[in-house]
Amino acid sequence: MTVYEVGPRDGLQAESEVVPTHRKIHFIRELRAAGLGIVEATSFVSPRWVPQLADARDVLCGLDELDRHPVLVPNHRGLELAIDAGATSIAVFVSATQEFARRNLNATRELALQRATEVVEEAVARSMRVRGYVSMCFGDPWEGRVDVTAVAEVSRALVDAGCAQVSLGDTIGVGTAGHVTSLVRAHERVGVGIDRLALHFHDTYGQALANVYAGLRAGITCFDSSAGGIGGCPFAGSATGNLATEDLLWMLEGLGIETGVDLDAVVRAGRSMTDLLGRPSSRVGTALGSVAS
Repeated sequence: MTVYEVGPRDGLQAESEVVPTHRKIHFIRELRAAGLGIVEATSFVSPRWVPQLADARDVLCGLDELDRHPVLVPNHRGLELAIDAGATSIAVFVSATQEFARRNLNATRELALQRATEVVEEAVARSMRVRGYVSMCFGDPWEGRVDVTAVAEVSRALVDAGCAQVSLGDTIGVGTAGHVTSLVRAHERVGVGIDRLALHFHDTYGQALANVYAGLRAGITCFDSSAGGIGGCPFAGSATGNLATEDLLWMLEGLGIETGVDLDAVVRAGRSMTDLLGRPSSRVGTALGSVAS
C-alpha cells in the first residue's frame, strides 16, 4: 500500500501566506522521516500563477534522494527548470473537462493533453519517472458530472505517452463510492489496469474516506493525501481541503493494512504546518492531540 504525500506541493500551493523555504524543506524531511516513501516536493510553475512555489529550485536543492521527491511541471519550460535543479521524477497535469482546461491551462482539453504528452515523452527519453494527474475526474463546477469513459480516454493517452502512473483527482470533492467503482472499471475497459492508477480525493462532502474504501475494494493500492489536510485547488473555487494523511493512515491501520508509516510522526509534522498557517489540524490529528493532552 502506498500513501503518496502531496502536502508540500498540492497542499501549500493554495495558501496565500508564503511559507519560508526552510520550513518547507523541514516539513518534507519530517514527512520522509515518518516513513512516507514518496513526498511530492514542489512545482516548477510560473510564480505569477502560484507565488507560493516561486522557491521550487531552492526547495529541491535542499533535499536528497530526489527520486523520492517528484515535482510537478506544467510545460516544457517547467521541465527544463526541474532538470536543471536535479529532478529525476516529475508529474504532469491535464483536465478531464474542457472548461477547466480552458480556465486552468488556457487551452482546449485536447491541446492541453497534447502538450502534456510531449513533456512526458521528453522526460521518459531522459530516463525520468513520470506521473500524470487528471483533474475533474468526478465533477466539474461548470460542466457538472463527468463521463467516466472520457476520463479513462485521457488516462489512456497519458499511459501511452509513458506515464508510469495516473492519479485520478476528485478536484471539487463531489465523488461518491459508486462513482469511484465506475471510474476504475472504465479504465480497465480501455486497458489501463488498476496497477497504473492512484486516487486523489478532496473532502468537500465528507466522502473522501468512503471513496478510499471503494477504491480499495476495486483493487487500488495508491492514494494521495496531504498532511494536516492542507490544500485544495487554487483554480477551482469550490475545492476544499485534501484528504488528510493522518485520517487516511488511521483508516488503513484499522483495516489491518500495513503502510510502514509512523502515524504519530505524521500528526506532529502536519500540526507544525497547520499551526504555522493558522489552520485547524486534521480530525485524527486533533483527536490524538486531545488524547495526548
